[in-house]
Formats: sequence, C-alpha cells, structure tokens
Amino acid sequence: MPNTNTLRTAPAARARHPWFPAGRPGVGALPEHAARTGLGTWWADHRARPRAAAVSCAGYAVLAGDPRTTAPGDLAHLAHCYVVTPDPFLPVLGRAFTRIVPWERMIWAYDDPAPAARQGPGLLVRPLVPADAPAVRALGPGLAWIAESWGGPAGLAASGHGWGAFRDRRLLSLACTFFAGSRYEDIAVATLPAERGQGLATACVRALCAGITARGRVPSWTCSRDNHPSRHLAAKAGFQPIHTYVHYALGAPVAGTRPPAEATRP
Repeated sequence: MPNTNTLRTAPAARARHPWFPAGRPGVGALPEHAARTGLGTWWADHRARPRAAAVSCAGYAVLAGDPRTTAPGDLAHLAHCYVVTPDPFLPVLGRAFTRIVPWERMIWAYDDPAPAARQGPGLLVRPLVPADAPAVRALGPGLAWIAESWGGPAGLAASGHGWGAFRDRRLLSLACTFFAGSRYEDIAVATLPAERGQGLATACVRALCAGITARGRVPSWTCSRDNHPSRHLAAKAGFQPIHTYVHYALGAPVAGTRPPAEATRP
C-alpha cells in the first residue's frame, strides 16, 4: 500500500515539477494557475519522495507519475472531475470511480487576430473591476462555473483577467482567462441564454485576447470536438486548432475504497 500523503512544497516548486511542465496550453496551464493564485488542490502519494501527483482546480485535474504507487482510494478527491492523465492511470481510475467516460477535446491557439467587434447601441464592452462582482453573480447558477477557477465572482471580478458586455449596467456576456499560465492563458466565455446570437461573446473574446497578447501571452481555447458552436466562435475570433486530447469524466468514488490523505491547497 503506498504511503499516501500531501505535497508540502511551495506552490511554485510544485508547478515546476517535470510532471507539470510550464508553458502548456489548455488545461496544461492548470498547475501554473493553481500555484500562482493559491486556488486548487494538490495531492501526492508521498510527502518527501512523490512518485505520483495530481493538481485540481474548478472541476478539472491533471494526474501524472507512476500509477503503481497509487491506490484507488487515494484519488477519491478527484470525484466528478474532468481528468487529464496518461493511459497507464486508466486501470486505477476504473477501480476508483463508478464511472470513467472519455471525452475528446480540442485545443486552439490565437493565430490571426481579428478586428475589434463593433458595439451595438447602448452596449459597453470593458474590463471587469472588483465592483462588478455582483454583476458576475447575477449571471445565475447556470453560468456560475465561469468564475470557479478564480474562487467565485469576487475573485474573477478582481483578477484583471475578465471582460464583460454591459447594457444598462447589466452584465450580458463575459469572457475571461480560466487558467493563466506563463505562456498561454486558456479562456472561457459565457452569455445569458436570452442574449445569445448578438455577437456579444465575440466582442468580449476579442477584447480579452487583445489584453492577453498585450501581456505577452498567447490566448488558447479548449472545447469538445462535437461542440460546434464553440468551434465556430473560436474560428471567428481568430483561433486555429493545434492539438487534440482526451480527458475523462469521473463519477463518484467506488464504495469501500480507502479514504485518501487530506489534499491541500497551495
């Protein structure tokens, strides 16, 4: 049985681990984002000499290392996450969770900056500021996911990584960096259902991408292969597909698996 424990090293040191190399697009930026923001959960099979490790944030996780040191119960804290991991970990994940569903994904990179989108009458597209936290919260529970990687609406509004489309001071659409890495910033966008089809998301995405490139980083975009609206928006905003991968949607932990050691936040 592996000696399950938690990583106690400094967050920056964790993010530089060979399992979590810097400068990757998409969910590859998750470890850097977690280390930088202090958000997310870190786990390792051994405190001093880890041979397997995971980092999770906002419902996504990256798992790497040697699966032979990992017991199914060690991974219970990844329940209901979308996990990116090498194939050798699949058997232990299969024993750890009631469900493990592969999901093919695409990563796009900003390649051909498009001109700024025209703003309609009464529409203001601008950066989010801390005072916009109530407006982000007012998007409702169906769109609350967009703020999870920043710890919630207040964190996102204060992050300096979000742009919103406002009309009469009401937030209608929002684009933000979801995972901020040292080279890539993977972005997300959400629009109120009644306001879709008006170009609001495109306007927010283009403004956000201009800010990311001004910081010397590259915007990236991640979506499922069969999400045609997302793919259309990515192409319209100037993104090109660069990579495909598979992540796994996990279910609940299997009953009777050994509880893991408590995972820690950086």
